[in-house]
Amino acid sequence: MGYRQFSFLLFLCFCQLSFFSSIPHPCRKDESISLLKLKKTFTYPSFDQHSFSILSLWNISRDCCSWDGVVCDDITGHVIELDLCRSGLVGTIDSNSSLFQLSHLQRLDLSSNNFSNSHISPEFGKFSSLKHLDLSYSYFSGQIPSEISHLSKLHSLRLSTFFYSKKLRLTTHDFKSLLQNLTQLRELDLSGINISSIIPLIFSSHLTTLSLSETGLYGIIPESIFHLPNLETLDLSFNYQLSGYFPKTKWNSSAYLSVLHLSGVNFSDNLHESLGYITSLYSLYLTDCSLRGSIPESLLNLTRIEDLYLSRNSLNGTIPSGIFSLPSLNTIDLSNNHFSGQLEDFKSNSLKEILLDDNQLQGHLPNSIQNLVNLMNLDLSFNNFSGNVDISLFSNLKHLFLLSLSYNNISLINEKKVNFTWPESLQRLQLAACEVKELEFLRSAKKLYDLDLSNNKIEGRIPDWTWSTWNFSMRYLNISHNMLMSVDSIPLQSLYTIDLRSNLLQGSLPIPPNSTTYFFISHNNLTEEIPSSICNLTSLVILDLAKNNLKGAIPQCLGNISGLQVLDMHNNKLSGTLPTIFSNGSSLRSLNLHGNKLEGKIPQSLANCKELQILDLGDNHLNDTFPMWLGTLPKLQVLSLRSNGLHGSIRTPTIENIFPNLRMLDLSSNAFTENLPTGLFQHLKAMRAIDPSKKAPTPRYGYYQDSIVVVTKGLELVVERILFLYTTIDLSNNKFKGHIPSGIGDLIALRVLNISHNGFQGHIPSSLGNLSVVESLDLSFNQLSGEIPQQLASITSLAVLKLSHNHLEGCIPKGPQFDTFEKNSYEGNDGLRGLPVSKGCGSSRMPETDNTTHMLDEVSKSTFLSEFWNGILMGYGSGLIIGFSIAYFMLSSRNSNWLSRIAEELEYRIVMRRRKKKQGHHRR
Repeated sequence: MGYRQFSFLLFLCFCQLSFFSSIPHPCRKDESISLLKLKKTFTYPSFDQHSFSILSLWNISRDCCSWDGVVCDDITGHVIELDLCRSGLVGTIDSNSSLFQLSHLQRLDLSSNNFSNSHISPEFGKFSSLKHLDLSYSYFSGQIPSEISHLSKLHSLRLSTFFYSKKLRLTTHDFKSLLQNLTQLRELDLSGINISSIIPLIFSSHLTTLSLSETGLYGIIPESIFHLPNLETLDLSFNYQLSGYFPKTKWNSSAYLSVLHLSGVNFSDNLHESLGYITSLYSLYLTDCSLRGSIPESLLNLTRIEDLYLSRNSLNGTIPSGIFSLPSLNTIDLSNNHFSGQLEDFKSNSLKEILLDDNQLQGHLPNSIQNLVNLMNLDLSFNNFSGNVDISLFSNLKHLFLLSLSYNNISLINEKKVNFTWPESLQRLQLAACEVKELEFLRSAKKLYDLDLSNNKIEGRIPDWTWSTWNFSMRYLNISHNMLMSVDSIPLQSLYTIDLRSNLLQGSLPIPPNSTTYFFISHNNLTEEIPSSICNLTSLVILDLAKNNLKGAIPQCLGNISGLQVLDMHNNKLSGTLPTIFSNGSSLRSLNLHGNKLEGKIPQSLANCKELQILDLGDNHLNDTFPMWLGTLPKLQVLSLRSNGLHGSIRTPTIENIFPNLRMLDLSSNAFTENLPTGLFQHLKAMRAIDPSKKAPTPRYGYYQDSIVVVTKGLELVVERILFLYTTIDLSNNKFKGHIPSGIGDLIALRVLNISHNGFQGHIPSSLGNLSVVESLDLSFNQLSGEIPQQLASITSLAVLKLSHNHLEGCIPKGPQFDTFEKNSYEGNDGLRGLPVSKGCGSSRMPETDNTTHMLDEVSKSTFLSEFWNGILMGYGSGLIIGFSIAYFMLSSRNSNWLSRIAEELEYRIVMRRRKKKQGHHRR
């Protein structure tokens, strides 16, 4: 055979080999069967033109390597990739799943499905060839198995979950093992998983993405993280117990770092200039980081930056003018800081979002705003900008979506009425307190869904064209605090919230569309009856009709709106009875009917309102006994029944754990009689402890805040944010008698205690000295006798003390607060001595005319009283009678007229002794 023939033969063989090697190996039969078994374990949307799962196309008649989401090795035919991301799968993956028979997998993506809170199986740890694993946002729950850390070849691990669920957990030990063993990791995303650990010091040097957002991390960020050489994305955001320090020199990772998300991490430091060295950054998120000082000039080096978020800090000074000229900047959020000075011209056409609200910026709005042709959101609200602002300033902003100029010192004008047209894209317009007088300038804004024109000077009635223009777009409409005279109807079919508070509206109540969820129309002059058609608003969450002149009966059907959480009709002229039926499963949280003319009894169906926190039925004509059954409401915090016709005695509660969360109790100005039940005060748990960590709550419903009338420091006040500020008891102006229960002294969270204008007798319990935060204490107009307890002088918070018109005697205690009280605090007590009613006690005190009083004063200053208590408590172990007998014989040579005082004190001391003994057992 010649050389050429041999060469040609070799060439043919080579071509044949090449041909066969290019033909993919068919899918392995066993793996095809495993995939079909896996398919049967899930449900998923059926195939149609709108939605389908790729699994619906898997069919035995086709080679599995050609199925969507499946990739096979060309040589072996083994399934090496399975991508079922966003396939609409619903079901569970347990340890027996056929998925784990695909042992050659190198990439597995099951993200964004619904695996019904099934646990992540330890079998995942047996995919020894796996390089990419993504189980994120698929509703897994439980403990992440330690076997995941066996996947030593992993380049990418994504297990992130929805932050609000906190159903996935990772132990501190497994977290550390995972970071130590997965040395090839490039990408790690555990966002939303409950880790609750410090950050280990060891990370793969290959890491390009590290996302540990909202994982409960605490402690200090290791600086080594900032120096990972290949890091591109670092997200440690919203770990509020985590703190850190910016590197003071150039960051080692700065050559690649493009996304830095540290919002919610506590830096408590200046915004360091080293951030300006990371010139590769295009996203910087430092919201709510306790940052101080000014923006360093070095940030102007971030020429690639697209998103800059520095909101909710304490940054101050002027905003560097060059920051608005950064060539790639799309979004800048500097809101909720302390920036001052004037705005310089905007020179970057790339800007899409400018958020500067809640600062102290001033001066005129720059005319260069009209050049921001790509701008979508502009929020300059809550600053000190001034001058006239013509709406034509925004005419060139064809992409404008949000414009907020509320609460500045500007006047919006419209000099070019004929030519001006709002951009079609405009949907949110907030112009509160902008001197707006009419609505005509809004005719061309046809797609608004959020309009705030509150605190302006709009008069008369709302023009008819507004309803037709915004009929299907408007969701939120706020025209409160204007001078509107009438609103006949509100024909906006898609309305969600309407606020017409504080206008001059008259006549009947306008009924909004059935879609309405929040309806505010308080502080007007509506005078007719409430139509029963109000109950057609079955989506209502808040109904605020307070401070009108509405009359007639309350529609009974209001108690059946299951989603209603706030019903506020206080200060009207409503009559008749309360709604008698509040349905089971009621969502009612706040019911305020204060200041009407309601009669009858308090309906027991209110016991169905298990979410009820605030109940104010004060200043009506109710005729009932004390509704002790209200104490079964587990969340009730405020109960006001003041100024009604309630009567009878308040009996000792027979229900365990009654009124566990009550913080405000007002039964004043009724006709309650008899003794106060001591057992009631033993149940008021929320009043028996002071929580120093308690913070003022954020209003749950935007700008609606619960309020209640309280009498404090001698004044009648309307108090808002009531659940945070006050813990009060007001039992004044009733017919209570007997002794003041010493157990009231255990309610140490009390800030206001008023039991004046009753018939209380006996001595003031010394236990009231335990009320360390009480600000107003009113015991006046009773029949109290004996001395003022010295313990009251130690209350440093006491601002108002009223003990007048009793039968008190002896020396007025001395103390920092007592020395500030005037004579009227004590008037009507002829037996009191000392400043300010007379000269001080001691050697110069007035001659004694009553031997009993003289003896009481002497005994209280001697060791005799302590001897007496020793006797009582010596015998207490053998029984109360023996102890009292020992004490009696010890006192046989003394005047026994004051034993009634001892009896009161005895009750309190024995209770306290029992409590200490019980606590001692618990400690042991």
